[in-house]
Amino acid sequence: TIIDPHSRIETTLEYGHQEALSNENLFVETRNAFIDESLTFIEVDINKSQLRYFRNGVLLQSAEILSVPEAGSWWGTPSGLYKVENLSEKTFSNSGQVYLPWLVSFQGNLMIHGHPTRSNDIKVGEDYEGGGVSLSDESAEKLFKNVREGMPVLVHGESEEKVDNFIYEPQVLDISAEQYFIADIENGTILASSEIEVVAPIASLTKLMTAVVVTEEINLDSRIRMASPSFVTSLIPRLADRSTVSVYSLLQLLLVESSNEAAETLAGELGREEFVSAMNTKAKHLGLMNTIFDDSSGLSSENVSSAGDLFSLAKYIYEDKRFIFDITANKKLDNVYVGGEFGNLVNFNEIEGMDSFIGGKVGETEAAGQTSLSLHKIEVQGEERVVAVILLGSEGRTKDIKSLMAFVQNRFED
Repeated sequence: TIIDPHSRIETTLEYGHQEALSNENLFVETRNAFIDESLTFIEVDINKSQLRYFRNGVLLQSAEILSVPEAGSWWGTPSGLYKVENLSEKTFSNSGQVYLPWLVSFQGNLMIHGHPTRSNDIKVGEDYEGGGVSLSDESAEKLFKNVREGMPVLVHGESEEKVDNFIYEPQVLDISAEQYFIADIENGTILASSEIEVVAPIASLTKLMTAVVVTEEINLDSRIRMASPSFVTSLIPRLADRSTVSVYSLLQLLLVESSNEAAETLAGELGREEFVSAMNTKAKHLGLMNTIFDDSSGLSSENVSSAGDLFSLAKYIYEDKRFIFDITANKKLDNVYVGGEFGNLVNFNEIEGMDSFIGGKVGETEAAGQTSLSLHKIEVQGEERVVAVILLGSEGRTKDIKSLMAFVQNRFED
């Protein structure tokens, strides 16, 4: 590692997405500490459209960032501390159908590169939305020739906070679930709740974090050679006769049909222990203090969380990786990843008789009972809002969700 193991930086920051670094003051403080300790690193400040390269704490290159994908998209670059993983003078991106010159990859799907071109060497226009942090070819080549694998990349992503003045009055009511929580996903106002910090098994809600780690750690352009795990089963087994499957198709299978086979296959791509460790590290970075993961499927009763933590996870996905919720609703998304290899999937997440559902995940094990995390659109005082409904230890998930939604609609709608 480039960071000295005896450095104070190593004790305060870990590699990966860290929401705290979207704070301008903390980002500057961290960058200055790196300089003071004479570290070699890349600084990416998306807010200022500036990339800088420091060698032993001395600035050697400053370049304008020409474009970045929209925050929350497939290719968004969130705040965090990462490592350079791969270098390539010219790489073809299956997802964007373009060539990326002077490619510096970090954290799986995050990247820095020169101006993308088509197969006929024509540069893409300003409407191109794929890729990562784009520099001029001259700047990208200069950076490429200086960096090395393992070098830290310090990213300050978009931090503009939306002002949301919509106000609710929190209420509490009794339903059958042991823990329940319903809140506005955008401004965090709690509409009804019970025992939101109590830790309980979460069953297949685990797969939401599995999906987060997959999108951050595994190349979504790639295919995985099948060695269908024999130690788990799925309600609808689909992998036994496959030789290879695209990562995106496995993600669909994971989130729509809650496939345990898909969960373990995806985890195996990194190594099962490493993948579960990445899940727990991500939970720590998101401040989920009541959350522990023991596997990628949710079958283990040791996968535990609280309603409050699950809301924080839902808010992160909604703001930064909303496509995950879109997949749970089995929506056809506007991307070029290879998917749909399993035909018509049976959506386990939909709630019978409710057309307000826009995404979410359900689970059920003997230890957890019935669990659910779902998003719903409602209209309050003439304004459309999105609420998250979370249930742990429910005996009748559908009935409980309908009861919570009816309460909110009766209490807050016109």
